[in-house]
Amino acid sequence: MNGQDPTPGHGLRKELPQEVEAAPAREAAEPSPEPGLTGRQRLAQGLWPPRVTRAQLIVALLLFGLGFGLAVQVASNSDSDNALRGARQEDLVRILDELDDRSQRLEDEKTGLDKQRQELENSSDQAEEARKQTIEKERQLGILAGTVAAQGPGITMTIDDTKRTVEADMLLDAIQELRAAGAEAIQVNGVRVVAGTYFTDGDNGVSVDGNQIRTPYRFQVIGKPEDLEPALNIPGGVVQTLEKEQATVTVERSDKIVVDALRAAKQPDYARSSAR
Repeated sequence: MNGQDPTPGHGLRKELPQEVEAAPAREAAEPSPEPGLTGRQRLAQGLWPPRVTRAQLIVALLLFGLGFGLAVQVASNSDSDNALRGARQEDLVRILDELDDRSQRLEDEKTGLDKQRQELENSSDQAEEARKQTIEKERQLGILAGTVAAQGPGITMTIDDTKRTVEADMLLDAIQELRAAGAEAIQVNGVRVVAGTYFTDGDNGVSVDGNQIRTPYRFQVIGKPEDLEPALNIPGGVVQTLEKEQATVTVERSDKIVVDALRAAKQPDYARSSAR
């Protein structure tokens, strides 16, 4: 018909927009592996050098510190366990007996204090009873403070240090072990040991409260000999430690030990009794 395009709407047809070319693919963040590398070599390239963040480094340091602390604790426990594991049966029995004796001493002390309290409460003349107990307590405190001489059963321990390898801390360990075993009065080479006693090393040997003492070191100790001697001879104890330092140690029991080195009574500068 008049040569027109029979397709309806020919005049309204619009050209379709040209297809937009696809955007080029984003390049990979990581460079492609070099050709010719094996899988193992590619894995090694991916793992090294390692990429460590600050948080990972902090966590690693904390874990290292925790592991080191646990290792030290385990080693310390192992040393103690090994010392007991290598002990003879009679030594282990003696250690248990010593622990039982310490518990019994504490129980006896508690019983004695309870008895004193009951006597004060039940006495018809409480003032006289209190005076007697005060005098007894003063005597006991005088022995502990070193202001009063004392005598009684105990032991004499002599340490002959010809090699001069014994140090102050070893003698202090001996004092602490004796106190734990129930020692009531101690003197070392004529120096009374009290609560504030200290040992120091010097050019000429060991000093006790500033007083120079020389080998052999002679400990005179009042207490129950059956408790004091085993406490010094336990495995890994005072005697064994000193003998490792090539010192010669002898411990002798006695029914009468005299501790007569005295300390001057010292008045406190600031402390005052709170009793009214």
